[in-house]
Amino acid sequence: MKHTLLLVLTLVSLCAYSQQDSLKVVRLLERGRAEATAPTHLWYAQQLIGTPYVGQTLEINDTEQLVVNLNALDCTTFVETAIALAMTQKQGSTKYEDYCHNLTKIRYRDGIINGYPSRNHYFTQWIDSNERLGFVKERELGSDISVDQTLDLHYMSQHPNSYPMLRGNAQAQEKIREFELESKGRHVRYIPHAKLGQPKNSTLGLIQNGDILAIVTRKDGLDTSHIGFAQWGHDNRLHLLNASQIHRQVISEPMTLYQYMAKHPSQLGIRVIEVKL
Repeated sequence: MKHTLLLVLTLVSLCAYSQQDSLKVVRLLERGRAEATAPTHLWYAQQLIGTPYVGQTLEINDTEQLVVNLNALDCTTFVETAIALAMTQKQGSTKYEDYCHNLTKIRYRDGIINGYPSRNHYFTQWIDSNERLGFVKERELGSDISVDQTLDLHYMSQHPNSYPMLRGNAQAQEKIREFELESKGRHVRYIPHAKLGQPKNSTLGLIQNGDILAIVTRKDGLDTSHIGFAQWGHDNRLHLLNASQIHRQVISEPMTLYQYMAKHPSQLGIRVIEVKL
């Protein structure tokens, strides 16, 4: 019991958060225990609608530590927050420290904080780590609906000055490059933009409400550029629930995903990830 208590106290002491964050987590979990509907992570995501979008909310420390911020979210922290809340509820807990433990498992390589490179920076790495832990599974996409993407991740290692904790840190840059090379030449499947206008009763119906949709980008050195949750609208078309830089808040995008991506030529299509809670 003493070792468990020490672990909890250590985890919270290494966490950057405010009392407002911890209270909000507990209140959401208490509400969720009474009100949440399946899929639970999508219910929690919907409770975050209206939260302001703020980029780079994790880049606030000189050294890597868990950051909890429910008052400002970017696309990745929004998805992580909703899933961590759902995981905590599934465990029968409403404790803030349990939420922090789950968020750590989701955000970091194999659930372990070991410096800045251990954060799952590329979304391919995020998927791989969370698949190993059994939290998600990338959906298999047939050749009738998907095309191939060959991975060549190198953006971070070639632009270290764009990342405060990489700038001037040769050891961290070397580790980031090592992780990038792990997936070099790997093939993944994505649904191209041209097929995303189909209705739910088409082959696109393999996508379920609450699946994570990762938007594939043509930008050199990256795999994806944006993520959110799938929502089938009343129009029988696919929409994205996301922390939107355009709308400056968490929103269920009123445009269909097909319409949204048509306005962003660099966006090629979507990878689809099932949340397994």
